[in-house]
Amino acid sequence: MNDNQTSVQTVWSSFQGASALGPDVHLYYGQSVDADVALAFVIADGQMPRMVYWGKALRHPERLVDAYDALRPQRVSGSLNDTNWPSVLPTQAEAWSGVSRFVVRRNGIELFCSFSVQDVHFTASERTVLVLARDEEQHIGVEWRCEITPSGLVRQQLAVSNLEGANGALSVDKVELAFPVPEIASEILTTTGHHLRERSPQRQPFNLGRLEKASTVGRPDFDASLLLSAGVPGFGFTHGEVYSVHVAWSGNSLLSAERLAYTQGIIGGAESLAGGEVELEESQSYTTPWVYGSYGIGLNQVATRFHEYLRALHPQFAHKPRPVILNTWEAVYFDHSFDTLKALADKAKESGVERFVVDDGWFMHRRDDTAGLGDWQIDPAVWPDGAKSLDALAAYVHDLGMEFGLWFEPEMVNPDSDIARAHPDWIIKPTPNRLPMTGRSQQVLDLTNPDAYDYVFSAMDGLVDRLGIDYIKWDHNRLVTEAVSPRTGRPCVHQQTEAVYRIFRDLKRNHGGLEIESCSSGGGRVDLGILEVADRIWASDCVDPVERTDIQRYTSLLVPPEMIGEHVGASPAHSTRRSTSQQMRMATAFFGHMGIEWNLLEEPQSALDTLAGWVEAFKARREIFATGRMVHGDSGDPAVRLDGVVNPDRSHGVYSFTQLTTSKIYPSAPVRLPGLDPEALYRVKPLSVSLDVSEIGNGQSDLAWWNAEGVVLPGMFLMASGLRAPSLHPAQAVLFEAELA
Repeated sequence: MNDNQTSVQTVWSSFQGASALGPDVHLYYGQSVDADVALAFVIADGQMPRMVYWGKALRHPERLVDAYDALRPQRVSGSLNDTNWPSVLPTQAEAWSGVSRFVVRRNGIELFCSFSVQDVHFTASERTVLVLARDEEQHIGVEWRCEITPSGLVRQQLAVSNLEGANGALSVDKVELAFPVPEIASEILTTTGHHLRERSPQRQPFNLGRLEKASTVGRPDFDASLLLSAGVPGFGFTHGEVYSVHVAWSGNSLLSAERLAYTQGIIGGAESLAGGEVELEESQSYTTPWVYGSYGIGLNQVATRFHEYLRALHPQFAHKPRPVILNTWEAVYFDHSFDTLKALADKAKESGVERFVVDDGWFMHRRDDTAGLGDWQIDPAVWPDGAKSLDALAAYVHDLGMEFGLWFEPEMVNPDSDIARAHPDWIIKPTPNRLPMTGRSQQVLDLTNPDAYDYVFSAMDGLVDRLGIDYIKWDHNRLVTEAVSPRTGRPCVHQQTEAVYRIFRDLKRNHGGLEIESCSSGGGRVDLGILEVADRIWASDCVDPVERTDIQRYTSLLVPPEMIGEHVGASPAHSTRRSTSQQMRMATAFFGHMGIEWNLLEEPQSALDTLAGWVEAFKARREIFATGRMVHGDSGDPAVRLDGVVNPDRSHGVYSFTQLTTSKIYPSAPVRLPGLDPEALYRVKPLSVSLDVSEIGNGQSDLAWWNAEGVVLPGMFLMASGLRAPSLHPAQAVLFEAELA
């Protein structure tokens, strides 16, 4: 039998056969046509789906009905009659002996489920296969969804239902979905970090046992691994078979890799649920977040699949140039006044800025970070009525031809605020009489309470109308701990996260063209859940370009460059006190959504003229950053980085070469330029803003091709042999480009 269901870019097929081992086998094969990615899973004897193939598209997929016989492990001594062969939802009923991945309870008693598939059907318009299964005796139903996106991502989710006739509510504690990876994928890459140093890479062997990266503070947090990747030893950005997984959720979650002695390794993830957080009455259901998988040869290809998926959700970025931003935070902090910000807006306009964002400090009682948070009314003590009001500043910014943005932190309150004093029942707390430990003088507002939600939404909605706000910087600065809603008495991170998504959508529904940036003490909330509703993320509160080089590189494993906020800051950097050149700071901020976080009122005209030149150079090339493929080079020299963006037809690429520290090789070795057309000829030359390296080079020698004419070389040569970058002092960077000759 062959039932084809075809969407524009994805084809699903089903085939049926008999196994030499006895059971009937149903094979389901899905393929993303443009991305050259395929997935196959089998259902044998009504058991839950088992993935038998994930990789490049295959010829003769109908023959995969024999994959059940080819891959099923034989029985081994000292074990059960069936050997571990994990399905997408491994349970002990199928001989899984690892960490429990499906945990449900009724009347406080854990249930061990054995699911039997009842039905499978396609939803062509959604590129989705639906598998319906039940444990009839325990009155539990599941619906597993699997989809292949046009960009080649494989995503899955599961809905759990408490079926009619159940004797009591069903508590859902854990639903962790799995992707199998081959034995050769024996090295794991994750990222770790802390505030001001997010997404620092770490590698380790994929040993027997379980590796888990968990987030339990109401957001992914700084230590989050955007992706958990398993690949062949030494895999890099440009080489090596690699499989990556990501949970599209902005609340508590986990990523895991697990390998048992009796079975292949699996990677996967789940929402982390607190006990009692999800209680299903009869006929109610809970649906997990999507768990995404990305397969590629090298991390560049893995990342491209996520970038193309997000770009399909945000097609406007390809048509509306990403406006250069000035954010006032590190320029003035809480020192707000009409005259100061008006003068800063004038300097911003002269420098080429197109969006002016007023950060924290504009609302009631907000002279520092200890009071006023949650009182979303304009403070007349700072912004008096009339010519020096916040309304007048917004109008002035608009008259200059710039967009106007404003900072909010809608999920938090200071105890020293009018709203906290008036509504103490709106604050999340574990018991009626005890608040959680404070963080940054803040507590968490219970947005699952309809009254609190309406207050926050109405305040923001009204100010967008009143001031003509084009852009919201949405911050989230406190860890969400001991998260119990006073209204329900239950843990509430799941519902709180859904409420945040809803405010984003409601604001955008009411205000066409409104953009919202997601910031969380910098990079504490970066995931596909928030990226589906936000227009930009703030990668880190650290704008020191030396730290930012790798923060931005590993953020781009998930986030396309046009959605990563990257700002030129002051020197010394406010977060590290490290001094760096203006060239280094601007070159680092060039590779994303460029912005400025710098008090231009204190800078000499020469620095402002240089800044304006860089902004102009960015504007001339920002279409590449909104549509092109982000690429990173591999190097044996840990002191250097090669990063780039190449446009879709590979006619033009912009690259950055960064010398972070001194190299063992002196001068540094040639760098390869990934992403080009191997059959084409390219002229490679420095960008005009990087042409003069006299102040940042070591002064020992001249580089022959570093001039306005550059050098013409074949694409294959540039990708395989590369070319030598200028010899630079540490903490310096230069930009160059390759264009079809």
